[in-house]
Amino acid sequence: MTLEMLLIWIVVGAIAGWLAAAVVGRGYGLVGDIIVGICGAFIGGWVFQAARWHMPVAGLAGTIIVAFIGAVLLLLVLRLIAMARARG
Repeated sequence: MTLEMLLIWIVVGAIAGWLAAAVVGRGYGLVGDIIVGICGAFIGGWVFQAARWHMPVAGLAGTIIVAFIGAVLLLLVLRLIAMARARG
């Protein structure tokens, strides 16, 4: 992996994580949002592939959208886990 690819992953993760945190309502700070965004990219890619969907737009914007959707799903699951722990 080149330095350029690493920086692109970090930027995509930061944007997707920040947007997802804004929608779901809970962020984890810059580093946490980057991690959530990168994990969301994998989750979103898996969901899109499993559902046989295509990226809504091509290029970096499409990658950010897919990562954003995956990050939202991840944050919702983390919120459900936290609520279950609070009750238990």
